[in-house]
Amino acid sequence: MQKQLSDRINNMTTSQTLAMAAKTRELKEEGKDIIGLSLGEPDFNTPDFIKEAAIQAINDNYNSYSPVDGYVELKDAVITKFKRDNGLTYNRAQIVVSTGAKQSLANAAMVILNPGDEVILPCPYWVSYAEIVKLAEGIPVEVPTTVENNFKITPAQLEAAITPKTKMVLYSSPCNPSGMIFSKEELRALADVLVKYPDIIVVSDEIYEHINFVGEHASMAQFEDMYDRVITVNGVSKAFAMTGWRIGYIGAPEYIARACNKMQGQITSGANCIAQRAVITALEAPVSKIQPMIDTFKERRKLILSLLDQIEGFKTTEPEGAFYVFPDISYFFGKTIKGHHIKDATDFSMFLLEVALVATVTGDAFGNPECIRLSYAASESQIEEALKRIKAAVSEV
Repeated sequence: MQKQLSDRINNMTTSQTLAMAAKTRELKEEGKDIIGLSLGEPDFNTPDFIKEAAIQAINDNYNSYSPVDGYVELKDAVITKFKRDNGLTYNRAQIVVSTGAKQSLANAAMVILNPGDEVILPCPYWVSYAEIVKLAEGIPVEVPTTVENNFKITPAQLEAAITPKTKMVLYSSPCNPSGMIFSKEELRALADVLVKYPDIIVVSDEIYEHINFVGEHASMAQFEDMYDRVITVNGVSKAFAMTGWRIGYIGAPEYIARACNKMQGQITSGANCIAQRAVITALEAPVSKIQPMIDTFKERRKLILSLLDQIEGFKTTEPEGAFYVFPDISYFFGKTIKGHHIKDATDFSMFLLEVALVATVTGDAFGNPECIRLSYAASESQIEEALKRIKAAVSEV
């Protein structure tokens, strides 16, 4: 019956992170003791003050359809957050609240791209970027980086990737999967290239903004000569441990925000009413409320890097934010370990799952086929046991 399905869905790649999470659950149900380092989900509970706001919203009978682009009170909270944390000034007409930042990204692609438009994706990039672009009939253009240059695209690389068909640049900072963060100076250097091409839209995914270990967060939209061409995407899933609440949002030029509102009105309409009320409370709270969570991630980063440094064949760079490490494991390519021949990162990731019983994600999914992604959004004991297993598994190379 495959022929009854659309080419659109038949040509779409399944999310590698979600596929690995599903495989992990399947093996656990079979009784296997799998440690999951594949999914980008904080292992903390949503803070109580946010849960209490949701309970209050239920008691206040928020149960009707919400405005397509979000409650006015939430939009105002988003405006205040952008001004407070990013120095960005938006009005209500520039804000659209969606069912997760993933929908925000999809909306942006659907309203900007025409068939054949090119989208520059600095590698590594989040797994869904390329498929979202292709779903909008655009063409992903990957720009490779390596562990040696901290997975950061240079202005020269950006300029070389631009063609007359380039319509968009899409990136995340802090980056999933590398943990790389563009400094204000580095963003300015990229902006100096982009100002020469006024028709290119920039989508800046800043969902990991607060999980930052190196200093102040920088946004591309802070530059006056880029502000009218940047869609700033954010949400509450990561920093507030609210992955299942599904609330994301954008700040964008009014014409783009109106288009996203129009698109969303025909696809999902407004986001969950109870979650929206809770997010008002989350965004109005000082960032210090979530600092203990960020401090814990920083300690886990130190732990996982120290353990990886003890395993031959893992080449790492210190992530500056988010909660992932993205080691280069090409040392193992062409080798046979415990009867498993390793051709590429996908083979290596599956070897770790089957032999070490540790779930990771192949770098192929992120546009960097020499690497794998490990999440340290797990307890210290899980991280220690996972790396102990990995070290034992590769000891017979």
